[in-house]
Amino acid sequence: MNEKLIIKEIENRVFQPVYFLHGEEPYFIDLISDALIKSVLPDHEKGFNQSILYGKNTDLMVLLNEIKSFPMGSEKRLVVLKEAQDFKKIEELCSYFTNPNPTTIFVICFKYKKYDSRKKSLKLIAKNGFVFLSEKVKEYQLNEWIERYVSSQGYVLNSKATMLLNEFLGNDLGRIVKEIEKLGVIYAKGTQITEKHIEENIGLSKDYNLFELTNAVAAQDISKAYRIIHYFERNPKAVHLTQVTSSLFTFFSNVLKIHFLKFTAREAIAKELRVHPFVAGELSKAKSKFSPKKIASNMEILQEYDLKSKGYGNTSSSQADLMKELIFKLLNP
Repeated sequence: MNEKLIIKEIENRVFQPVYFLHGEEPYFIDLISDALIKSVLPDHEKGFNQSILYGKNTDLMVLLNEIKSFPMGSEKRLVVLKEAQDFKKIEELCSYFTNPNPTTIFVICFKYKKYDSRKKSLKLIAKNGFVFLSEKVKEYQLNEWIERYVSSQGYVLNSKATMLLNEFLGNDLGRIVKEIEKLGVIYAKGTQITEKHIEENIGLSKDYNLFELTNAVAAQDISKAYRIIHYFERNPKAVHLTQVTSSLFTFFSNVLKIHFLKFTAREAIAKELRVHPFVAGELSKAKSKFSPKKIASNMEILQEYDLKSKGYGNTSSSQADLMKELIFKLLNP
């Protein structure tokens, strides 16, 4: 069951006695736990019947007392254990998970990693409660996720704005949501969000960014590439060389794949490479500019500069100087 169906059940007041929310993506864990905090108890009952505890500071006996207690003037109690990855005694709760208190809703938020599915506790919770694994959105699915989320908030996002958010915010769903919420305060529902809106309100440059640097390399426009690197030099927090090498390695890897595809339709290429159709179109244009032999050479160069970005084989060159060297080598025979 995905997070949307879980939240729908919660809003319909269909509750489980125990929720174990775990995994690498904290955003979905927060989304579900917040929905429970909002829905289980009315505000006037929370003072006596809601407890929010934190893993690092919670004693086992205190927690057991909370989850075994009965509600006061209410049908339910809500106990939320946040940062449960810092609570080292989850397995000592197995006797409770075997027969959970029917008047308590116990929510365990175990973030940033998966809990061991072989553990007895997880098996008991799966039997007598609910286990949700919160997984990271795959890189190739992130643009689609961003577009769906923006659409759900009543806005439209153009392709370049999507790329800009993906490039600078990465796979941090919580941060993406917060930045989109900022735009929601400023613009009316139905507004088409463009790269200009992103630049003006989120602080990401629509002209000087990793996406545009990759486009400059794709077009073999060394002057534009150097202008972007000059911007990075003046704004050292904008982009790190490791991001540049990673982005360009992905770009050349995809162009190499296109060389050996038997079809040329943009949508088919997008499906094969698991990228946005707009990106597939840009990659296809680059195919004629880079032979497979040159691409293989460039991928070796990128590996070399990725090591230099991490301090191997580089003692004095600045990030900007390394970027200029890298671009020169990539765009020359």
